[in-house]
Amino acid sequence: MKLQIANIKQPLSESDEQLTQRIASLTGIDARQINSARMTRRALDARKKQDVHFLVTAIADVEDSAAKRLLSRGVAGIEPAKETQKVQLDPGSEGLRGRVVVAGLGPAGLFAALNLAQYGYQPLVLERGDAVETRALRVEQYWATGELDENSNVMFGEGGAGTFSDGKLTSRSKDMRGEAALNTLIHFGAPEEIAYLAKPHIGTDRLRNVVSAMRKEIEKLGGEVRFRSTLSGLILRDGMLSQVKIDTANGTETLDCAALVLAIGQGARDTYEMLLNTGIQIVPKAFAVGVRIEHPQAMIDRAQFGALAGHPRLGAAEYRMTAQSGGRGVYTFCMCPGGNVIASASANDEIVVNGMSNFARNATNANAAVVVQVSPEDYAVGPLGGVLFQKEMERTAYFAGGGNGIAPASTVGAFLRRETPRGFGGVNPSYRPGVVSRDLWNVLTPFVANGIAEGLTAFGRQLKGFDVDEAVLTGVETRTSAPLRILRGEDLQSVSCAGLYPIGEGAGYAGGIISAAIDGIKAAEAIITRFAPPKTTV
Repeated sequence: MKLQIANIKQPLSESDEQLTQRIASLTGIDARQINSARMTRRALDARKKQDVHFLVTAIADVEDSAAKRLLSRGVAGIEPAKETQKVQLDPGSEGLRGRVVVAGLGPAGLFAALNLAQYGYQPLVLERGDAVETRALRVEQYWATGELDENSNVMFGEGGAGTFSDGKLTSRSKDMRGEAALNTLIHFGAPEEIAYLAKPHIGTDRLRNVVSAMRKEIEKLGGEVRFRSTLSGLILRDGMLSQVKIDTANGTETLDCAALVLAIGQGARDTYEMLLNTGIQIVPKAFAVGVRIEHPQAMIDRAQFGALAGHPRLGAAEYRMTAQSGGRGVYTFCMCPGGNVIASASANDEIVVNGMSNFARNATNANAAVVVQVSPEDYAVGPLGGVLFQKEMERTAYFAGGGNGIAPASTVGAFLRRETPRGFGGVNPSYRPGVVSRDLWNVLTPFVANGIAEGLTAFGRQLKGFDVDEAVLTGVETRTSAPLRILRGEDLQSVSCAGLYPIGEGAGYAGGIISAAIDGIKAAEAIITRFAPPKTTV
């Protein structure tokens, strides 16, 4: 019988291979009666610096007699294991009146296209950027020289913005599709530990290979992926999607389309305008903006782990903090242990920063966004008011940096004193192409600057050294989430266009790789259960 056993305390000195013995010791079962055991969740408990350990949940295959005796005791945290059953969908009967198209090859589009391909729908996938290998070269060129490719960069290209990130795989969603997404990533090359870690990550270096392998599987199953191809128009008939327009290097193509999965990502501002002009309902929503902060990773390790900092089983320490400023939330976001601050612009007249880590998380600095909440009341009226708010900050940062991808930066000490820093000392800024010393109060919107200042002081009380003078602030971080939402119904179709399925971060319905993947899977399921697969190959 398989039992789920929670709250297993695992000391740092104990290896994973000793899990069976640990379970035996905890339950009083003879270890020989445990046929196998595997972790389903492992979280770090570092609340007490003198007793840092892991808390493990495991599935143990226990001999029936021993399992029944254990269950009869009614011990908290021990119960029969529930096996996850893979759901097999029954395809619908409605005939396709054209191609099934997926616009965007970020996590939402990637998972939608893979699931559609697995059921024989031969999706056409459009991606305005390059395949991940070429895209990585374009991004490196920008970081090295300041020369930006506006169609293939950190925001656009195979894998989406998450490809150049820490590759975090946490999600607040309890949807079982999240587990399916993790298993899919493992199947295509992600480390197996993401299935049980409480805070799993892949890292940008490994995620690129996973993304490429998933795309090749889509093509192997009959799907078609077109790079350097941009969705440029929709043709509606009687409120229903009829055709899509696609811009390529060879001109514009018009294609019959039965269903369009819109997974464009939040950088596709021209697509937002096209949708609005077509009559698609879009509403503004709240988001957050701010800066990236950098500290030495060793300092964060000491603050979080005390004397155990540097222990090989702990890795690079993380943090997450919240505060308030004038009724607004101020919080750290997308923390990248042992990572770099990266240039993430998608247009030549803007500066956008983000964070990135490789799987090893072994770079010198830790970084995170420090952001302030922005509500629709703070910006111009209209569906694209939030986009204009973002763009104004990004252009201000661009002119403050002087062009060529250079970003304005300050030390925390200079920022809190509202002055221009004289240079950088204890923390070397990791941002490329480079930074220039600036008074960030002249770059940030006033309520954002004030919120960050109050947040830094509050965070300094929560994590020792966070507001140290020499920590570096680099601006601006504006792409925390989409500033709008493309309205859809419970069937995931646009309320103003049948056949259009807006999904993922860019549509305002996700906030990370796994939540976007879940949204993509749901959209694929909606299409599969509605339409019959094509009878002939494309």
